[in-house]
Amino acid sequence: MNQPIEVLTMGRVGVDIYPNQAGVGLEDVTTFTKYLGGSATNVAVAAARHGRRSAVVTRTGDDPLGRFVHKALKGYGVDDRFVTAVDGLATPVTLCEIFPPDDFPIYFYGRTPTAPDLQLTASQLDLDAVRGAGIFWVTVTGLCQEPSRSATLAALRARGKNGITVLDLDWRPMFWDSREAARPVVQEALAHVTHAVGNLDECETAVGTRDPRAAAAALRDDHGVAVAVVKQGPKGVLAVDDTGEHDVAPILVDVLNGLGAGDAFGGALCHGLLSGWPLARATRFANAAGAIVATRLACSDAMPTTGEVVTFLSTTEGADVR
Repeated sequence: MNQPIEVLTMGRVGVDIYPNQAGVGLEDVTTFTKYLGGSATNVAVAAARHGRRSAVVTRTGDDPLGRFVHKALKGYGVDDRFVTAVDGLATPVTLCEIFPPDDFPIYFYGRTPTAPDLQLTASQLDLDAVRGAGIFWVTVTGLCQEPSRSATLAALRARGKNGITVLDLDWRPMFWDSREAARPVVQEALAHVTHAVGNLDECETAVGTRDPRAAAAALRDDHGVAVAVVKQGPKGVLAVDDTGEHDVAPILVDVLNGLGAGDAFGGALCHGLLSGWPLARATRFANAAGAIVATRLACSDAMPTTGEVVTFLSTTEGADVR
């Protein structure tokens, strides 16, 4: 704990209650399994799987599921010192339905009218940790409500674009009044980050277009983001930095549950960026990590190790990425 944090994430946490049966609605599911969940939390777990010292800034309820969050984080090797409890609120749970290959309805419980992680205040932040992390990763969900919105923006201002600062565009329409209401808030955060990562729908929220090249150009030219990573699902990934455009081809897999793939991508991208890899190489590695998780049921528990990604890449495209 005395060593610098390599990946510090901030945002949503909860407990995923996922069905053990695919192809049926929740009303017909008979058994479920409990996992650690929440996008920012999953990214920290994914980074830890690659040997990175990671931590998450978030809040839980003061309840058994909150204690489970701490236990699970420690089990994955993620520093939980910045995870605090909120009296009077329950740790949220998330359920999903699994209809492969591309339909995964998700249901959030315990997040309205608010959730513990949205009660994070600026005064509770360890700004030295924020400034000192190798990568600081925040999410759009953390901007959806006060006081988390002000806390997130305060952290970004304190960071001051030093090092790698990432905004995960993480658009969840159920947390906002509308896409149009979210856009100016997202753009305020974009002014303080070096990297933006999102899929086409998330890019539309951020900059008003689903065209991948137009979205990347808007993120870089209009909002000052140095690196734009646009995930296009079955069309692969477009990553753009000062060296140019990098098109990463999709990896075809038999999808079981696509919900954790983006977070696996994020944690693996952090590993590649911290390793000093060129953007194309880091994105290809991240894309493979996401593909692996798409073939698995869980999110946090499914995050691959570096060795698994390297082996997977060598068998799918003959690439040697280490």
